[in-house]
Amino acid sequence: MSLPCLQEPIRNSLIDDAKARLKKHDAGTKYSHLPSSKYSILLPLLAKEGKLYLLLTLRSDKLRRSPGEVCFPGGKREPTDKDDMATALREAQEEVGLCPHQVEVVCRLVPLLIEGNALITPVVGFIDHNFQATPNPDEVKNVFLVPLEYFLRPRVYHQNHITQSGYHVIVHCFEYTDPEDGVTYCIRGITAKCALLIALIILGQKPTFEIEFNLSDLIASSEETFLKHYKHATSKL
Repeated sequence: MSLPCLQEPIRNSLIDDAKARLKKHDAGTKYSHLPSSKYSILLPLLAKEGKLYLLLTLRSDKLRRSPGEVCFPGGKREPTDKDDMATALREAQEEVGLCPHQVEVVCRLVPLLIEGNALITPVVGFIDHNFQATPNPDEVKNVFLVPLEYFLRPRVYHQNHITQSGYHVIVHCFEYTDPEDGVTYCIRGITAKCALLIALIILGQKPTFEIEFNLSDLIASSEETFLKHYKHATSKL
């Protein structure tokens, strides 16, 4: 029997287990009624060589907003987008050539607050392990993979503690060196927070550093943080 045939059941088991855990954290359309500017990001997961990975991008230096930063594919909702998922899938196709039919959307996580009262919804989906990215050079400088477990046991990591909207916030920063090309990437801010949350949900393990999430109830702690910040932001409008 060939090696690929042996790997397929392992890959399917990894994916099925991850899907089951993610679906328990699906926020669905619970917050879609909120009257805020809406953004979406796609958190692309894939399984290969017995591990789960997240696909991330390095933004082009040409961009006016956040040039050279690591992020997930995503952007602002357009009038033609049906919902949060449509936005995330459209942006992923525009940025890295990932066609919607190559993505199996699993869930939408509790949104995050950016730019005052704008909402960013993380959309989680599995992509084919053979997917080959074709970055749009106007938007994306590079595309790379990070093992999901790295966001719980990083080799290089630091954090900052700040006060935001009157609340204590932990800002995570992971430094990851890609073994493929030796390039070191700094993964921080909302991107780091989303990657960490996905790792906590799927792997169900305690990380090697302090976190803001309640491990015994990730949904409740995510919602509590979001609602506190949202109420604070909207009360000032």
